[in-house]
Amino acid sequence: MQQFLSLPDFRRIALWGLILSALVARPLPALAGDERGHEGYYYPKVTSSEIYKSEAAVEPGATRKSRLAFIVGFTSQQLSRGYAPNYAMFAKGDDAEKLIIVALDDGVMRTLYRARAVLAQMTSIARSTSMFNDMGVADSYTFFDLAKMIGFKQITVSDGATYAHRITLQ
Repeated sequence: MQQFLSLPDFRRIALWGLILSALVARPLPALAGDERGHEGYYYPKVTSSEIYKSEAAVEPGATRKSRLAFIVGFTSQQLSRGYAPNYAMFAKGDDAEKLIIVALDDGVMRTLYRARAVLAQMTSIARSTSMFNDMGVADSYTFFDLAKMIGFKQITVSDGATYAHRITLQ
């Protein structure tokens, strides 16, 4: 049986589909509060929240464009692996200041504890970057600090079915 699309072709098409859908997507109508339709559309109702007080400063070059570039780079890395991503990461808000991470698999973030484990893995990746090492913060800063440095103001993680947890970055 002949394969319709090779895996690299599928990834390339999927990535372009994501990019094109983001470019042509119409803004969501304004709703009461801060959500603008994110809650109930991308994830269920926020069931818990926390505040993360970071010592990191927002980088001077942190812009909407740089946050979107971070998301595109991260998504490209996920799609280049030999398996389907377990979660999607995207930015929303007028200035792309809201980072949203939603599980694509029923088991990966089934509980908040598993979501925290995913975030801990992201901290390991952030700590391996030359930026963290050059700044001398690789042993103390977390993924939350990196997100703040890029200019994100909040992170929402969800299993995509039963809960959403909001982290406000200060």
